[in-house]
Amino acid sequence: MTLRTPDGRYIVVRGRLWRAANPHLDDADRARLVRQLMAARRAVGAALASGDAGAERAARDQVNQAKIGLGERGPVWWDDGAPDLNRRMAKNTVYAEWFGGLTQPNSDSVRRAADAPGPRRCPP
Repeated sequence: MTLRTPDGRYIVVRGRLWRAANPHLDDADRARLVRQLMAARRAVGAALASGDAGAERAARDQVNQAKIGLGERGPVWWDDGAPDLNRRMAKNTVYAEWFGGLTQPNSDSVRRAADAPGPRRCPP
């Protein structure tokens, strides 16, 4: 199950906030953009496997465009003036109290993983 902030703006992965898709997209647009995103991610994998740097760059650009369309990147989709906290640790944001008070079964492991050193990676 995906952990979402109370306002639905972010998902939390290993303690880090990642901007959620725009909930105001209609189902057809969302489905089209998700198909484009998955096709672009497959193209990235194929380009990496073949060692084609040009194809990789083009595929990564397609991933970026799909994510912008979904609202996960680019201008924020909310209009109340709240800042974008994408990629920040939840414990260091306005969500700190909420995140610190989670009582879900995996909340302790989420916090431990958030504090652990390691490479910075995009969520799947």
